[in-house]
Amino acid sequence: MSDNPVWKAVKPFVNGGASGMVATCCIQPIDIVKVRIQLGASGSPIGIAGNIVKQEGFFTLYRGLSAGLLRQATYTTARLGIFKTITEEAKKMNEGKPLPLWQKAVCGLTAGGLGSLVGSPADLALIRMQADGTLPVDQRRNYRNAFHSLSSIVKEDGIGGLFVGAGPTVVRAMALNMGMLASNDQAKETLESMGVTGAPKIFGASAIAGFFASAFSLPLDFIKTQIQKMKPDANGKMPYTGALDCAAKTMAEGGPLAFYKGFPTYYVRIAPHSMITLIVLNYIQEFQRDNGF
Repeated sequence: MSDNPVWKAVKPFVNGGASGMVATCCIQPIDIVKVRIQLGASGSPIGIAGNIVKQEGFFTLYRGLSAGLLRQATYTTARLGIFKTITEEAKKMNEGKPLPLWQKAVCGLTAGGLGSLVGSPADLALIRMQADGTLPVDQRRNYRNAFHSLSSIVKEDGIGGLFVGAGPTVVRAMALNMGMLASNDQAKETLESMGVTGAPKIFGASAIAGFFASAFSLPLDFIKTQIQKMKPDANGKMPYTGALDCAAKTMAEGGPLAFYKGFPTYYVRIAPHSMITLIVLNYIQEFQRDNGF
């Protein structure tokens, strides 16, 4: 089966989507808390999670899971599949030698941007489902699942409504994947040159990738979240006209550190998700290699 040309072409995409969906099932409650903090909830992450369970029920921590899984089935399938494909092609052009860091970064930027375009509608559905509980009861959208969310958005705002906030989403994904994918590959090569192999190499490289993914992407994630959840005021005016307006107003009101609001929770969410995704992906690839897939 490993020689089947169709399977060889789709395998990176299947592997990427599967690893991302496993990670999302593990990380969803942390993602809910992260979004609530970005939308103004106060207190510690544990306290916020406790309040969510007390006031809205335990399963609120998994609100938006269907949208999260759909997002991984689109966004992560595309980004990891594209990254694997273009890095392999780049290695061929480099005569089989390891790619320099800057080329890995370009591959990560490209994969993140293209993957994000594919996953942007699911990302919008996820944010709106997670933010719904923060709205007054009469303003809640009450989406039942990801597909109900997407169909409601199309009905209310047209097809273009599915891509609200797509600009910041794409830029954020480019930054995250440059940090995550390039640093993961570079760290694995560096650790291997130091004699670190097996599980320590996999865990070490994924931990490094998680940190850089978080640090590069949080400011853009903050802007993306603000734009995707905004609603018009009583006069029908939106709080922001776009990503640059959101960034300027945030900077004016809170300074540069405002973009890193909720960083500990964001790191706890992004780093484990990146780590689990990369670790699961590595073991899937090893299993396929050992069993002729």
